[in-house]
Amino acid sequence: MLAATTTPAFAETSYVSAARLLDVESGRYVEAPLITITDGKIAAVESGAAAPEGAKLVNLPGMTILPGLIDMHVHLDGRPEYGGYSGLQFTDRFWTVIGVVNVGRMLKAGFTSVRNLGADDYNVVGLDQAIEEGWLQGPRIVNAAHALGATGGHCDSTFLPPSFVDKSPAVGDSPDELRKRVREQRKYGAEVIKACATGGVFSRNTAPGIQQLTQDELVAIADEAHFWGLKAAAHAHGAAGIKAAIAAGFDTIEHASYIDDEGIALAKKHGTFLSMDIFNTEYTLSKGAENGVLEENLAKERALGQIQRNNFRKASKAGARMVFGSDAGVMPHEDVGGQFRVMVEYGMTPIDAIRAATINAAEALGQSGQVGVIKPGAWADLIAVDGDPLADVGQLADVDFVMKGGVAVQ
Repeated sequence: MLAATTTPAFAETSYVSAARLLDVESGRYVEAPLITITDGKIAAVESGAAAPEGAKLVNLPGMTILPGLIDMHVHLDGRPEYGGYSGLQFTDRFWTVIGVVNVGRMLKAGFTSVRNLGADDYNVVGLDQAIEEGWLQGPRIVNAAHALGATGGHCDSTFLPPSFVDKSPAVGDSPDELRKRVREQRKYGAEVIKACATGGVFSRNTAPGIQQLTQDELVAIADEAHFWGLKAAAHAHGAAGIKAAIAAGFDTIEHASYIDDEGIALAKKHGTFLSMDIFNTEYTLSKGAENGVLEENLAKERALGQIQRNNFRKASKAGARMVFGSDAGVMPHEDVGGQFRVMVEYGMTPIDAIRAATINAAEALGQSGQVGVIKPGAWADLIAVDGDPLADVGQLADVDFVMKGGVAVQ
């Protein structure tokens, strides 16, 4: 990280300057920018101006400024080092402390906003509250609390025998039950609702391609979430489950591994965002076995990883709306910036990959104009890299400077 003086939170006025600024909306550079920050938000963006004499200034000579990045699919209370049954050796509160480490690492990696799609024991609700109260440095969190699903499905507890009586508190097996689960998660802090429409990779006795919630159940979840003013995200690998979730009104589809042409067309028609985690395959297949991931789960990853990447290319080329989602927790949180390289490798232009993690993600969060842009009225969430990310998007895997809400991150 580039050394920088920490600006006090909610300073009256401060300034940031650099060699250039990437306007992610136009895709063009602003030369010699000066950003004026008041009370943590951007007040002005000028080109060629100078800060007033004696003003508080963070100067980043030779560097390129971008908006703080947004990861739309993370699990802040998990680590990939503890796969399979290995996590059972720890007390429940261990994972809350792990979350404290993860939020710091994600922030330093340049992700100033994240969407947490599933956590145990309301761990991330507590993390979010600690960050908001100033006890902890971390990204802005939009939190799903527990993920909803069917009994015995991907979002249930599937690793232990019946004698352990282990069951997720957010499963339901009818539209009415699942409406109640939405209300319960919102009651205890959920700001987005996640549901598992299909099986998944990191569960037992579930097939990623098989739908696990009925159409009526999916409609009930999405409708209830929207009734309460919340967005709805659907974990969906299989083609049928993807199309069912889009038709039900879900705002984002997570993974979308087996999406077909009809599913892509349906996503475009409904304006549904696709969040496809195409980087973590490399980590899972290289490190999973030594981390305790079961062969059943590794086999599922081997079967779908390349298919998902190929379908990412197809969906992007077709003009589907895409957001950046890493599934951090399946891979290390501090390394997720490496996904930008893979997104470009599989068909995106650098600017479109950057937009997926800025303006597209902000729109999918319902926070357009607040995050993901550098313009008046937005939070002063900034990153800087020592180079040209439009020429080498891999620069975003090694961010040199991070500021959140006008405060430089050390």
